[in-house]
Amino acid sequence: MTVTEVYLSKCQHILQTIQQQQPHIQQAAQWFADSILAGRMVHVFGSGHSRIMVEEMWPRYGSFAGFNPIVELSLTFHNLVVGANGQRQAMFLENVSGLADRILRNFDLSSQDTALVISSSGTNIVPVEMAEIFQKNGIKVVALVTKEHSEASSSKRTDGKKLTDFADLVLDTGAPVGDAMVTVDGLDTPVSPGSTVGGAAIVNCLKAETAQLLTQAGRPPKVLSAAAVVGSERAVELFEAAYDEHAHRLAKMYQQVGVPSYVSDLL
Repeated sequence: MTVTEVYLSKCQHILQTIQQQQPHIQQAAQWFADSILAGRMVHVFGSGHSRIMVEEMWPRYGSFAGFNPIVELSLTFHNLVVGANGQRQAMFLENVSGLADRILRNFDLSSQDTALVISSSGTNIVPVEMAEIFQKNGIKVVALVTKEHSEASSSKRTDGKKLTDFADLVLDTGAPVGDAMVTVDGLDTPVSPGSTVGGAAIVNCLKAETAQLLTQAGRPPKVLSAAAVVGSERAVELFEAAYDEHAHRLAKMYQQVGVPSYVSDLL
């Protein structure tokens, strides 16, 4: 087999692993749909490269409002690699206790919300504390991890707890320990990770299941759609409507947050 064939074969195994999780995916989607139908949001968080799955959920073509993408640049700004805003700092910060609390201080959380927290290892402090805080606020947490890798990894927390310890439901990307899936002759370390393939597939399964539930409930989502599919006029209409709905949902996350002011009483 060529190395491309090896990688694609491993990806087929990942898809089989995801297929076996359909009942869990459907349960998570039901929770997400319930939040969206209640006018609330599904908080989606990932640090490091898990940011990819956050942005895959929303906003992009084939996506719809109802998801709150929480992406901190200090934890996800990778393109500079070294120097100011480099990767070393980002990897340090995602293990600073208390940062998750500072992030979520910006939102007026409700038990009607749900959350999807993504971390391949499930061991870094910030995503683990995000899930912990969500649960303390009565929010159901769906964790997206790489099960084999998480089980083989040590938590950065002193109590040893991982993301899966603060999850109401756990989904598995299906990637192997260490993530990289291809062995090259003469190279002593594997290359080509698989968790992004599995993570993106799960995110889009969740999206499809949620869209179906919303439609069945009489609230079909306004999906960002390409002009090549729906025509330019309809594409603009959907774009504006979806973004405005996102703004309206997000407004609820801010209007009663934190310390009351006279403005709060005017709402």
